[in-house]
Amino acid sequence: MNQPSNKTVCVLGSLNMDLVMRLPRVPDAGETLIGHQFNTYGGGKGANQAMACAKLGGQAAMMGRVGDDDFGRALHGALQEAGVDTQELKLLKTVETGVAMIMVDDAAQNRIVLAQGANLHILPADIDQRADLIGEARLLICQLEIPLETNRRAIALAHTRGVPVLLNPAPAASLPADMLAQVSYLVPNETEASLLTGTTVSDLASAAVAARQLRAMGCRHVLITLGAQGVLIADDKGIRHWPALQVKAVDTTAAGDTFIGGLATGLAEGLTLDEATQLGMCAAAVSVTRPGAQPALPYRQELAPYPHQATWLEQTP
Repeated sequence: MNQPSNKTVCVLGSLNMDLVMRLPRVPDAGETLIGHQFNTYGGGKGANQAMACAKLGGQAAMMGRVGDDDFGRALHGALQEAGVDTQELKLLKTVETGVAMIMVDDAAQNRIVLAQGANLHILPADIDQRADLIGEARLLICQLEIPLETNRRAIALAHTRGVPVLLNPAPAASLPADMLAQVSYLVPNETEASLLTGTTVSDLASAAVAARQLRAMGCRHVLITLGAQGVLIADDKGIRHWPALQVKAVDTTAAGDTFIGGLATGLAEGLTLDEATQLGMCAAAVSVTRPGAQPALPYRQELAPYPHQATWLEQTP
């Protein structure tokens, strides 16, 4: 089993089994609709991001909890097979593995409902017991599918140890100001950025307004993912927009997680933020052309070079 190193991306987060129904459209209330196909895939934002790092050539360690059941054992085995360090992924006998019910329509848009299960059972005390794993990492990734206090403890610990924190604030939620101030890389989508700032994010101009607000809250680097519009970055250099690659989307379920996995891998390798962003965008573009979450995650050799240049909306002298 791989031991933590100063190149390890430590991922603290959720693991779910995804129950995916493909259907022509979302049914109305009280309506029964005939779907196209049903599949079961490994998922959960934390697990997806850890596996994306590993498949893209990074060193990833997963901190999380699953049930000691068929779903949990399958998720654990899949991460191990992908090369993720699973020494802090525990199987619990008293709770069930988290489950995500996902509907994917013919426009490749998804709607997700979670039963968190074992994800609620990774606690601040667990962080204290494995402070070494976080303290020795190159980067800590967190999301919001586990208890908030666990994330707060891990982020504070990383901040104290000088370990950069990448926070994907999903599902959307209001967050304490002191927690945001300890985040090095904040990566929300439009909905999440809107909730955090009170600014409705619908285009590049409104995304830039929200990014300035988030920077004012203490986040050093803000990357707002805009789906088919690409990614907007705000940092000390200014604000710029990287356009998305144009592909035929089949399923967008893991696009954000794949982007974060690529971004984190690039940062851990020492790439600049813009170079790491391009890596994440290339990986996300491949992922949306395939069904499912973890089965859609690409390997590094499958990526084509990123062909675009950023457009500066605001540049710091």
